[in-house]
Amino acid sequence: MGINRINELFAAELKVVNLGLEEFATSVQREGADAVQVDWKPPAGGDQRIVSLLDRVESNPELQRDRANDEAVERLMKGKPTLVDIGIASDVVPGMHRTLVLHSGPPVSWERMAGPVRGAVIGGLIYEGLAGDAAEAEELAASGDIEYAPCHHHDAVGPMAGIMTAGMPVWIVKNETFGNAAYCTLNEGLGKVLRYGANSREVIERLKWMETVLAPILKAGLQLHGPIDMKNLIAQVLQMGDEGHNRNRAGTSLLIRELAPYLVMLDRDRSEVSEVLKFMHTNDHFFLNLTMPSCKAAIDAARDIEGSSMIVAMARNGTEFGIRVSGLGDLWFTGPASKVDGLYLPGFSEQDAARDVGDSVITETGGIGGFAMAAAPAIVKFVGGTPQDALNFTRRMYDITLRENDTYQIPALDFRGTPTGIDLFKIIETGVLPAINTGIAHKDPGVGMVGAGLVKPPVSCFHDAFQAYAERYGVQP
Repeated sequence: MGINRINELFAAELKVVNLGLEEFATSVQREGADAVQVDWKPPAGGDQRIVSLLDRVESNPELQRDRANDEAVERLMKGKPTLVDIGIASDVVPGMHRTLVLHSGPPVSWERMAGPVRGAVIGGLIYEGLAGDAAEAEELAASGDIEYAPCHHHDAVGPMAGIMTAGMPVWIVKNETFGNAAYCTLNEGLGKVLRYGANSREVIERLKWMETVLAPILKAGLQLHGPIDMKNLIAQVLQMGDEGHNRNRAGTSLLIRELAPYLVMLDRDRSEVSEVLKFMHTNDHFFLNLTMPSCKAAIDAARDIEGSSMIVAMARNGTEFGIRVSGLGDLWFTGPASKVDGLYLPGFSEQDAARDVGDSVITETGGIGGFAMAAAPAIVKFVGGTPQDALNFTRRMYDITLRENDTYQIPALDFRGTPTGIDLFKIIETGVLPAINTGIAHKDPGVGMVGAGLVKPPVSCFHDAFQAYAERYGVQP
C-alpha cells in the first residue's frame, strides 16, 4: 500500500469491526469511534478432532442432511397431539407388566440409580402391593426380580424420577397426524411426592386416591367432552405467561375450564367432584403431565429419518443425561447428570440437591419449556434469574434450532415462533447448549422436592453423538 493510501486511511472516519476480546472494541468506542463487536468462535470451540469430523461429514456428496432435517422438523411441527383418554398403564402402555418399573432418562440399573429415583421405585413397589414397607421394597428392588426400563422405551415420559408402574392411571395423547401415541402419569403436585423420591404413607395414599377417584372422574369427564386439541391449548398458554415446563398455571386453568362443565354433569358424589376440581386448582403443575406426552407424541413422529441430525429425545435419570438423534436410531449418548443452579425451599441448600433428573426436558426438545422462557418471564421467580435472562435464553436457542415454530409463538418477541428442532450440528458448531429449567429433588431417597432452577447438559453426550453421526454418514479417512 502506498504512502498516499495510508494517509487517506488514517484521515478517514475510523470504523472498526472487532473479533475476539470485547475490551478492544470498548476502548475504540471510548475514543469516540464506531466499533462493532462480533461474537465469533471457532467451530467446535477449536477442537481439532471435532473439526476433522465436521470435514468428513461435509465432504460426503451423497448425504442430504438439510433435506433430512427439513423432513424431521416438518413432521414435528405437523404433529397434532390430542388428549383422547385416561387408562391404566398395564392396559395401554406397550410392554407394561406387573414387575416392570419405568423410570426417567436413559437406561440405569438399580445399583446406579440416584437417591430420588430409588426412593420413587420403593414407593412404586409399595403402591403396587409388591412390598409392605420401604425395607421390603428396597430388598425386592435389588433382588433382580424387578425389571427396569426408560419410559422412552415404552412410548412414555415421566417427570423427575419418572416412575410408572402397572397399576397407575396414565394420560393417553395421540398424534392425530401420524397415528402414534404417548403416555404419562397424572401429576401429584409439588413437595413431598413420588416423582421427587418421597414414598411415605401420605404419598401412597394420594396415589391411591388418584387411581380410584381422580382418574375415573377425569376419564368420565373427558369422554363427555371428547378429545382435547393439546397443540391448540399449548399455543394458548404461551400467550398467557406459561412456558409449558415449570410454569403451568395458565395451562392448568385452561384444562379446568375445558373439563369443569362436564365433570359437574357426572353421576358422582358432589364432594368427590369438588375434591377433584380443588386438587387441580391447587396444583399449578397439573398441566405439565400433559405438555410432556404432547411433545413426546409430536417429536416421536420425527424419529429414524436417515441422515437427520435433529435431536428427538433429551432425558436424565439423576445419574446420566442422555440424548437420541433422529438419524441414529434408538442409540443413547450419555454424560454425567449436571448440578442444578437454582433456588431452594426454606431449610434446604445445594448440599441437599440431587443431580439433574427427569423426562420433562422433552418439552425443550419439542420447542417449549426453557426454549420458550421469553413467553414466561415470571418463571424466574421459581427457577432464578431475571426477566431479561428469560428473554436471552430463548434468543440464544434460535442459534441451535432448525425452525421457528409455526404454532407456538412468543408475544414478547413480536409473536416470533419458538425455536424448534434442536440440531446436533449447530450445537457442535456454536458451542451453545440447550437451555433447560427444572425442579430439584433431594439427593436422598424418601425426602422430596427441595427447589427449582436452571441446568446445562454435559457437552460430552453431544460430542459422542456427533462422532457416531460422522462415523455413520461421513467420508471415511
